[in-house]
Amino acid sequence: MMVSWKHCLFSVSLIIALIFVFVYNNVLREDKRFLRASLSNASLLAEVCHQILKGKIFYPPENALKTTVSGSTCHDYVAQSHYITETLSEEEAGFPLAYTMTIHKDFGTFERLFRAVYMPQNVYCVHVDDKATDTFKNAVKQLLSCFPNAFLASKMEPVVYGGFSRLQADLNCLKDLVASKVPWRYVINTCGQDFPLKTNQEIIQYLKGFKGKNITPGVLPPDHAIGRTKYVHQELLNQKNSYVAKTAKLKPPPPHNMTIYFGTAYVALTREFANFVLQDQHALDLLSWSKDTYSPDEHFWVTLNRIPGVPGSMPNASWTGNLRAIKWIDMEDKHGGCHGRYVHGICIYGNGDLKWLINSPSLFANKFELTTYPLTVECLELRLRERTLNQSETVIQPSWYF
Repeated sequence: MMVSWKHCLFSVSLIIALIFVFVYNNVLREDKRFLRASLSNASLLAEVCHQILKGKIFYPPENALKTTVSGSTCHDYVAQSHYITETLSEEEAGFPLAYTMTIHKDFGTFERLFRAVYMPQNVYCVHVDDKATDTFKNAVKQLLSCFPNAFLASKMEPVVYGGFSRLQADLNCLKDLVASKVPWRYVINTCGQDFPLKTNQEIIQYLKGFKGKNITPGVLPPDHAIGRTKYVHQELLNQKNSYVAKTAKLKPPPPHNMTIYFGTAYVALTREFANFVLQDQHALDLLSWSKDTYSPDEHFWVTLNRIPGVPGSMPNASWTGNLRAIKWIDMEDKHGGCHGRYVHGICIYGNGDLKWLINSPSLFANKFELTTYPLTVECLELRLRERTLNQSETVIQPSWYF
C-alpha cells in the first residue's frame, strides 16, 4: 500500500513534536539542567514560578525581566522596560495616589518597585539617603528624569536606622507632594526594599473602603517600646557606622498632654491629614519632641491619627489596615518561618515565601533583595503585571507586556 509523502511528512513532524514535548517536560523535572538555560522570556519565567509554588528549587543564572536604564534614551528605556504609560481605568484616573520612596542602596531592587507601582496619573517623590554613593544617586536621578510625575526630594537627609532622620526623610517628601499639582487622594510611604502585592486599582479600592480615614496601624506601646520615648536618644553619624544611642536621661512629658501610641512606620494618609501634619501646632510640637526618641516614625503618625477632630483621624483604631506583609523573627509561629534570611529581625523573602506572599491580604510586602533572591521579586512582578493588564479598561500597548 502506497503512503503519500505528505502523510510521511506529517508523521515525522508529529514524532519530532512529541520528542520535543517529552524532552521539554523532562528538562523541567531536572532543575539543574533546566537552569543552564537563561530565563529569557516571560512564558518561561511563568513556568518557573509555577514550579516554585509546587515546591521546586531554582537558582537562575540571570534575571528574566530585564531593564535597560544604562545608556538608553528615556523613550527607549520606558518602552523597552515595559512601563505602563496610560491610565488604565476611569476609577484610577479619578483617584490618583502619591508615593514617598525612601532609599539608600540596591538600585535594581528600587527600580523594580518603581516600575511595579508606576502609573502616569500618580506622583512619586524619591528620597535618597545623603550618605548613598554618587553612583547610586546618579542612577536614581537618571531614572526619574524620564518621568514627569516623579522627582527627587528637595532636601536629602543622612538617614540613620531607627533615628529621627528616617521620619524627616518622609516629611521632606510629604512637603514636596503637598505642593504638587497632581490631585492625589492618599499618600503611601515606601522604602526601596518594598514590593506591591496588589495592583494600583486594587490598592485604590482598598483605600476607598476607609472612606477618607488615615491608615496608621498601632496600639498603646507594649513594654518593650516604652523606653523609646521615655529616654533621650542620640543619632551618632560617622563614615563607618551610624546608629542611635540610648542615654540615661529622661525625656519631658509629650506636648499638649498627648497619649503616645506605638505602631507601624508604614502608613496611608489623606491629603488633608498631610496638610495638618505640616502646619498644625500640635503636630509641629510633637515632631520637635520626637527628635531625640528612638524610631519616631513608629509613634508619630499613629499618635496624631488618634486625636479626635484631626482630618481623617481614627481615635479608636487598633492594628486596622493591611498595609505591609512582614515576617518578624519572633513571630514564626504565625507565619511559618523565613525561606530567605533575617536582617534586623525581618525576613528578606526567598522563593519559598512566594505562596505566603501571594495569599497575603496586604497591599505591600517588606523586604526584598533582587540580587540575592531574584525569582522572588520577578515572580511577584510578573503576576502583578498580568493582573494589572487583565483589569485594564484601556487598549493595552504591546510594550506593556513583559
